[in-house]
Amino acid sequence: MAEHPAYPVGLRLTGRRVVVLGGGQVAQRRLPALIAAGGSIVLISPEVTPSVEAMADAGEITWERRCYAEGDLTDAWYALIATGDGEANARASAEAERHRVWCVRSDDADQATAWTPATGHSEGVTVAVLTTDVKGRDPRHTAAIRDAVVEGLRDGTLVARHHRTRTPGVALVGGGPGDPDLITVRGRRLLAEADVVIADRLGPRDLLAELPPHVEVIDAAKIPYGRFMAQEAINHALIEHARQGKAVVRLKGGDPYVFGRGMEELHALAEAGIACTVVPGISSSISVPGAAGIPVTHRGVAHEFTVVSGHVAPDDERSLVDWPSLAKLTGTLVVLMGVDKIGRIAETLVAHGRSPETPVALVQEGTTAAQRRVDATLATVGETVRAEGVKPPAVIVIGEVVNVGLPAARAPQPAQPS
Repeated sequence: MAEHPAYPVGLRLTGRRVVVLGGGQVAQRRLPALIAAGGSIVLISPEVTPSVEAMADAGEITWERRCYAEGDLTDAWYALIATGDGEANARASAEAERHRVWCVRSDDADQATAWTPATGHSEGVTVAVLTTDVKGRDPRHTAAIRDAVVEGLRDGTLVARHHRTRTPGVALVGGGPGDPDLITVRGRRLLAEADVVIADRLGPRDLLAELPPHVEVIDAAKIPYGRFMAQEAINHALIEHARQGKAVVRLKGGDPYVFGRGMEELHALAEAGIACTVVPGISSSISVPGAAGIPVTHRGVAHEFTVVSGHVAPDDERSLVDWPSLAKLTGTLVVLMGVDKIGRIAETLVAHGRSPETPVALVQEGTTAAQRRVDATLATVGETVRAEGVKPPAVIVIGEVVNVGLPAARAPQPAQPS
């Protein structure tokens, strides 16, 4: 009789008897999924691994400390046979056949009535891969296909759009410091599912080129002392597009809540009754120094780091930063949005006690192909910025960690665009 490929089906095991024979590594790997499926699991084995014993102690399974006996599969819906006794496995498999119990065998798949597919999960979807080549089953091949599909769904490179009605809403997505590979997996997936993307200038702009043609991209750039989209206009666009039933992604640089005005947008959406999901992003305050070879903390050098906005100068009455207190700290100071104010910031820190020889590093366009690092001290940084033509966006690191990090020439370089 010619062999045919297995027929794929999803078993609903909630509250139904599941019998597992053997408590070794196979059971340890398979039990979590069976528990998650809600099965009423009876495990029969004289001995089990410590992890399996912990499942029994937690009440997730019932462990009967003995060997298999005829009749153990009575009333079972599903059986996993994974003992080290081939003869016992054969007898249990025969019992499963007689009682029409779906049965998987770890030692001899050809004698089983069911096969376990290579499975993976991606938010609301289970991916299961079975081979159709009955004579050449290759578990590593099916696992590799499973991994590729799941990874594609997670990072958005494999787009599977929803076709049923979706709840209108907005996702505030932190895109990270600029390198498109540094956005979170969840952020990239939401971006791939978007109908509308309202993007900041400092977000991972390279990802916009990957969006399907139907996606509307709205430029919400705020260029220092140049063109910008008013915050009120951004809030209005978020609300109006969400009310039209569209999936809206607000793509922001870094993290939405680190000088990103994310909470302002969240408040506006809440007042309008629009659901909002916040996806944290990697902040440039730690990632950009790291990309330039600078640790913001280091044993024996800096036990704390402080992140401040340099958007408002120290002598501006609008400033909320206690600069005199910051000058007294011995740790690392990271200044964002402070390129044009760094001269006055340095003078203020020195005036309140910080050494003028304190090292300073400015990292422009961090994590991108255009990244460059310029070093100075508090005494020279103002003039250095002018002489070197340092422009925003740049992250400024002040403290001894600048010297313990790798020199710019040896620092890991960001990946070049393909």
